[in-house]
Amino acid sequence: MEDKKELRLGNRSAMVLGLVLSIGLMGVKFLAYAITSSSAILSDALESIINVVAGLFALFSVWLSEKPPDETHPYGHGKIEYFSAGFEGALIVLAAVGIFFEGVSQFLTPRELPTLDKGLMLVFGAALVNLFVGLMLLRVGRNSGSLVLIADGKHILTDFYTSVGVVVGLILVHATGWFRVDGLVACLVGAHIVYSGSWLVRDAFGGLMNRSDPRLLEEICALLEAHRKPTWIDVHRLRLWRSGVKVHIDFHLILPRELSLSQAHKEVKELERIFEEHFQGKADVLIHLDPCEEPECPVCANEPCELRVEELSHQANWRRMWTECIKERASHNRSSKPEQRA
Repeated sequence: MEDKKELRLGNRSAMVLGLVLSIGLMGVKFLAYAITSSSAILSDALESIINVVAGLFALFSVWLSEKPPDETHPYGHGKIEYFSAGFEGALIVLAAVGIFFEGVSQFLTPRELPTLDKGLMLVFGAALVNLFVGLMLLRVGRNSGSLVLIADGKHILTDFYTSVGVVVGLILVHATGWFRVDGLVACLVGAHIVYSGSWLVRDAFGGLMNRSDPRLLEEICALLEAHRKPTWIDVHRLRLWRSGVKVHIDFHLILPRELSLSQAHKEVKELERIFEEHFQGKADVLIHLDPCEEPECPVCANEPCELRVEELSHQANWRRMWTECIKERASHNRSSKPEQRA
């Protein structure tokens, strides 16, 4: 319980720090724009507004996602993290539209930029701070499994790359005197922002629709393989999805049919403990038990067994089971025939 509290406190602290710094950096970038009148710097400053708005919503999402399940939300509130990431992605794309308009205007009718030196220094300093904040949020998000923190970290790192591009572009303007470069850089920044925002929206929709995660599926199968027991004959119909930092797992486990209900219950509790420890208390596990049948004898290592009709020939390879699970699910959806197992 204390570990969970520390994790939640760490998430919130990281979000608050990132938000405060984003507000400060937004002011710095608008000051740089006021000094230089650069369209590229304006594009960077406009993206900072999105950072602040997204940071506020992300902080709210982190708070809401940590609320425990209730009568109206039996699976918890973790899905808000996907909505937050999608909202952030949509805001990024919206900001890119304004950046494009400003960049095209500067490219077609270039304006002279009288004072670049101070503006460049301000933008470069802001970029370094963004690099620190983005890497910090990514590290905390990956350690806690929070999609909101990961999305916010990636967004701020995108802002860092944007600022670096702006600095490089303005150095070229300063060196060549060709002011159209300023507008061209703004357009390139806008294109990069659209790309980043669209990926955030894509990932958010995938999470909301419980899109399969091959890496997570393979991780689960490897975990089962590492702890397998002779009584765990086979596993099938494995399904899993994320809801915020929580991982929901359900599958069918085939056990020797001579086991008593009490013995079968102990096997389930052992599996639940393994998942809870591996995911640090962030796993919700549902296991459906199936009694073994004669076709399972070749993959059953349970001995002695008076009901065996065929010797063990091999064990099921659970490390590759995730691909079989996907194929089985697709085949089940296409077929109208009833399955042998319920």
